[in-house]
Amino acid sequence: MSAFDFNAALRAQGASAEVAAAVMTQCELRDRAHAKLGPIARRLIFTRDGIEQATRLSVAITHAQRYAASGARCIADLGCGNGGDSLAFLLAGMNVVAVDIDADASSAARWNLQATAASLPLSPRAEVLTADVTALDVPGLAARGVNAIFADPARRTGAAKGSARILSPELWSPSLPTVMSWRDSYARIGVKLAPGIDHAALPADCHAQWTSVDGDLVEAALWTPALAPEGSGRSALVMRADESHVLSDPLIDEANAPVPQAPIGDLGEMIAEPDPAVIRSGTVRVLAEELGAHLISDKIAYLSGNDLPATPFAARFEVCDVVALRPKAITAALRAMDVGRVEVKKRGADLDPATLRSALKLSGSQEATVIATRIAGRHRAIIARRVRD
Repeated sequence: MSAFDFNAALRAQGASAEVAAAVMTQCELRDRAHAKLGPIARRLIFTRDGIEQATRLSVAITHAQRYAASGARCIADLGCGNGGDSLAFLLAGMNVVAVDIDADASSAARWNLQATAASLPLSPRAEVLTADVTALDVPGLAARGVNAIFADPARRTGAAKGSARILSPELWSPSLPTVMSWRDSYARIGVKLAPGIDHAALPADCHAQWTSVDGDLVEAALWTPALAPEGSGRSALVMRADESHVLSDPLIDEANAPVPQAPIGDLGEMIAEPDPAVIRSGTVRVLAEELGAHLISDKIAYLSGNDLPATPFAARFEVCDVVALRPKAITAALRAMDVGRVEVKKRGADLDPATLRSALKLSGSQEATVIATRIAGRHRAIIARRVRD
């Protein structure tokens, strides 16, 4: 049934224009939420901003597993949005006190969580508050049974789309220092981070983990020692299909430790592009070690070698040619390979991939990848073919 016909059917059954519009909006939002939450989205209600901020259910489940393994019984989800993480906590059998400053978001969370809690065998408790976390007596939540905190600070200047990111964790709402001050009352604290956070801003004794799903970087989070059995440091969690893989570097024994550098060498027969979670967590060096690879230019995260094994932590390419980083030279190389379809990747090169792609006049039957980067400090275009694992 088309959206027009559905709306007409609602009106025919006596729904007002406002109610019909609200139902249509929820249908649209549920369709969008399905990509993050799966089939369970069909039973929930959402706000537009809530979907943008929502944690993927597969990732939220990993959060819940940390808390459950630590002995947490009741979690305060501060900045809960529409309740995605709280939902995972409930499904793991823990009670939840969820808080959000936005009245519409907290109303959606209340519906989602209380309906879910009532359907579960152990009937965990779900309480939702509409409140400003920065004005909340967070230590006082212990009186409600809370013994663990999960915080998702606001990291933008406003709720509207297009608002600017706030880079400094001291200016988040609540700030990272404020969240860490709650350690005086709670041992178990997790907090979402901006993926681009400066490692130096992280508390040394915590563990920071960057998570990607099917190659997309979706989250960074910080865990206090009680929630980090892996110990202090940094790691990458790479989730592909139904499998999860974790990469950490033993040289990174504190969350704020400098990034260990991989060795640099010549371009080999293959090139590997590390997963974005690997790059952001600073674990490229240990990946290079595992692959028997090296960087091809200082501080640019492309690895190379002659026989790179398959890994969940990187995409692999076979090197076919290296030419000057100019459209004419690239086009000539691709035409010689009968290439008509091309993907463009860049790192360490100031160009727009879409602009470069449009400048390549191709009509062949094959496909290839153009990697715009630096080799030994000089700009080059690597012509390559993706290795399908």
